[in-house]
Amino acid sequence: MTSIGRVYEVVGGVYRVQLENGTSVDSSLRGRLKARPWKGGRVVIGDRVRVALDGGDATVEEVLPRTTAFLRRGAHGRTAKVMAANLERVVVVMSARDPDLSLGYLDRILAVCAANALPCTLVINKQDLPGARAASKPVRDLYRRIGYEVVLASAESGLGLRRLRSVAVRGICALVGPSGTGKSSLLNRLDPSLGLRIGELSPKTGTGRHTTVTSRLLRLSDGTLVADTPGFGDVGLWGVPAGRLDRCFPEIGALGEGCRFRGCSHVHEPDCAVHESVRSGGVARSRYTHYQALLEEVD
Repeated sequence: MTSIGRVYEVVGGVYRVQLENGTSVDSSLRGRLKARPWKGGRVVIGDRVRVALDGGDATVEEVLPRTTAFLRRGAHGRTAKVMAANLERVVVVMSARDPDLSLGYLDRILAVCAANALPCTLVINKQDLPGARAASKPVRDLYRRIGYEVVLASAESGLGLRRLRSVAVRGICALVGPSGTGKSSLLNRLDPSLGLRIGELSPKTGTGRHTTVTSRLLRLSDGTLVADTPGFGDVGLWGVPAGRLDRCFPEIGALGEGCRFRGCSHVHEPDCAVHESVRSGGVARSRYTHYQALLEEVD
């Protein structure tokens, strides 16, 4: 007997799958999928799979086609790292303070979202901390002007939770971002029954410690599905050629038609509309600098 289900967690070669009838089974992977991995790479949370049930045993027989995949460049840049499949939105969680918000990291992860054709919402957490509001305002204003949805939030005070909940119910979403920004704390406030473990900042580095060690697809009490992912520091693009990188920066891509040369890289060519916009303040210099840095890394 076979049944269709969705992968909720992968731990030590065990695939926790919730079947369409609502029951959960711990499954192994069929040998042929291990020996000759399917074209999508490894099986990840969010994947819809066909499971063979034989008494108390369950085996993943097939991975069904994905609608979307959230992937980034893996270690050393040689492979793609798939984090989750079949998402409908990404929620990028940054902190205003402790650790301080890194615009370089933020622009990279927003570019990854764009490369994967996933709409995203930016949440700036820890608004209860001293100086957080003042630090967040220019960031909020810049990214709203570009066209991103920005939510100022505090897991401590509850600020922004209503808006965050309205984002989560739009479809299966993943919370991503550096360690220590409060992803698990926000989820606990959205649904206290989750009881997710909360970490502290490292006293040496001032950065977050990993408390979420594997990606998990969580079902909140209202039925909403949210992927809780470990914090990660390395953010690289995968599968984006240099000539298409500007499309991962919406305000830069929109100016391409105004450049003198077709296929302008917006770096060294004359009569470049992006150069002019950076000079006039239309494109933020920080965004352009991060675009240039990524351009040196992509194929």
